[in-house]
Formats: sequence, structure tokens, C-alpha cells
Amino acid sequence: MDFQLTKEQRLVQQTVRDFAEKEVAPLAQEIDQEGRFPRETVPKLAKLGLLGMMTDPKYGGGGVDSVSYTIAVEEVSKACATTGVLMSVNNSLVCHPLEKFGTESQKEQYLGPVARGERLGAFGLTEPGAGTDAGSQRSVAVKEGDEYIINGSKVFISNAEAAETFVIFVLTDPTAGARGISAFIVEREFPGFSVGKVEDKMGIRGNGAAELFFEDMAVPADNLLGQEGKGFKIAMGTLDGGRIGIASQAVGIAQAAMEESVKYSQEREQFGKAISKFQAIQWMLADMATEIAASRHLVRKAAYIKDSGKPYSVAAAMAKLMASDVAVRVTRDAIQVHGGYGYIKDYTVERLYRDAKITELYEGTSEVQRMVIAGSLLR
Repeated sequence: MDFQLTKEQRLVQQTVRDFAEKEVAPLAQEIDQEGRFPRETVPKLAKLGLLGMMTDPKYGGGGVDSVSYTIAVEEVSKACATTGVLMSVNNSLVCHPLEKFGTESQKEQYLGPVARGERLGAFGLTEPGAGTDAGSQRSVAVKEGDEYIINGSKVFISNAEAAETFVIFVLTDPTAGARGISAFIVEREFPGFSVGKVEDKMGIRGNGAAELFFEDMAVPADNLLGQEGKGFKIAMGTLDGGRIGIASQAVGIAQAAMEESVKYSQEREQFGKAISKFQAIQWMLADMATEIAASRHLVRKAAYIKDSGKPYSVAAAMAKLMASDVAVRVTRDAIQVHGGYGYIKDYTVERLYRDAKITELYEGTSEVQRMVIAGSLLR
């Protein structure tokens, strides 16, 4: 097995790293403090081709491999986790299902603009009573002629504040449970569609997570994504890829926290010497580096398996489980390295600690990842 990046992958890494340091990092603290969506960064991400990285070039995408994608998400998330998830949602949760399950007409009308960054995308699955139990949807679509009339709501929808194109999941057969869920492509401009409260969150404060409401929203029948009753399968398959993106985000957050800790430990003096000279600090840094490296390998392995065309659900679950756990642990220890200063909002590690927690929750909690992994062992 070759653990070295290809020339093309190294180019992606350096290009995105330079971009993130110049264009993304300077806004991170402001975005966090104000809880605002980084709208000014979206066209810059689009210009660099970061909003449709894995999408076929004929639809306006970059056509890169999944490993390159994980590298890019890591680098952007290292600079700003809010921007990292914006990018991950657009690529993994919107471009992917549109490309895999959409008709040619849908790809031309919706995938192209989203992949090129002309329209931002969002993924609407979670409801007030249907989080981990995604099969307990209550939003309903009733077919009337050449339209579906949709009523219901969604919560915690990342990018919702600014998105224009949504992939949503609602019941077309309320009696069939998860088998009655179907997927639809919805435009923000559709009458009956509205965005509700933007949540005030602990971390990733600028990702625009908001409620969605559908009130007698008429959606053309041609906007059914895939077949009726196949929406749950589409959602679960999409989340497999999304978990690789979130695992990459977690690695980026952890990497940033470690780098901040190394820098601070070499500058901060106590008892007449830099705290980096103390074994207690050295061991924390060593554990950070080791666990981040292990997480990164799991992420890239999952991406490699995905690119090979083989089933990757378990690999994605392992990557997300470990990377998110490591992100929380590393950022916690980064606070400890910084001491009281780490608890102050002026220091980056305070934000990183808050940002890390969500990686254990969205796109499948850590408990769900353990269920997926255990299920593969106990067949």
C-alpha cells in the first residue's frame, strides 16, 4: 500500500492550503463571533473549483478523486470549520446525490449550477422528531397531476440560510415507514417554501443551520430524485460519503489545535523555561500527533475504497468515529496546554474546542457509527 500522495494530490493540498490561509483563516474568528454565514467566501470557493470537486467536469465539476477531496476539506476546516462544512455539504450531500441519482435533465438544470457554485446546495433530512431515527419522517408529499404538494418541516439544515437548491426527503407513502420516503429537488424560490429560525449554536456558528418549512409547496413531478419510495436508500448512501467529508473536517480541526498547542508551548514560559520542555506537555503533543495521523489514514483509506468502487460504509463510519473522537480530545487537550488562556475567546483553541463537538453529532452520531461497524461484525 502506497501512503504517499500523488503529484496531483500534493498540488491540491498546497493550492487549498495557500487559499485557506489567505482567504479563509482571516475571517474565521469574525464569523464565529458574529455567527454569520461566510457569503463572501462562496464565490472564492467556486472560483477555485471547491464546491463540486468530485463532480464530472461535463457538469461543471472538478472530477478529482475522493482522496483529493478529503485533503481539501481538511485544509479549509483547519482554517475555519464553518467554511469546511459549507464545502462538505455542497460536495457530498448535494452534488453527489444529484449526480448519482438524477436524470440528465436534472443534472443539467440543478447539478451544474451547484457544482460550479452558482447556486449553493443544502440537504434536508432531519426533522424535529426524526434525527437519528430518520425513518420517522412526518413531512408528506401528495401527487396531484404533474406536481407533488409537500407539507412539513426540517430542522438543523446546514447551509439553509443561504442555499438556493435543496435535496429534501419526505413521505410519499405515510403507511410504509422508511420505504415510503422519497427524495425531491426543491428550489428556494418555490411558493410555499420558507426558511425559519437560524440556530444560535455552540460551534460552527456561521454555517447557517436553520429550519425549513413547506406549506402546500408545489414541486414539479420531474423534480422527484430517483424513484418513489427510494429516498431513504438515497439518503443513507449519501450520508456514507458525507461522513468522509465530516471526518476530514474533524482532522482539520484537530490539526489546527495541535499546531496552536505546539506554537504556544514553545512561547509560554513557566519556572524559567518554555512549557514545551515539560514532559507532561510533550506527552500531550505526542498523543495529539499520533491520533491525528491515525485518523487521517482512516479518512484517506475510506476515500480510497470509495474511489475503487467497493462498499465503503464501514470504512466511512470508522473514519468519522475516530476522527471526531480525536478532534474533541485534541481540542480539549489544547485548552489544557494553553491553561487559562485557552478558555479565553481571544485564543483560537477556544473556538476549535466548540467546533469539534459537532463532528460527533451530525451526519450520524458516534453511536450510529458504532452501530454500523458492529453490524458489519455481527452479520
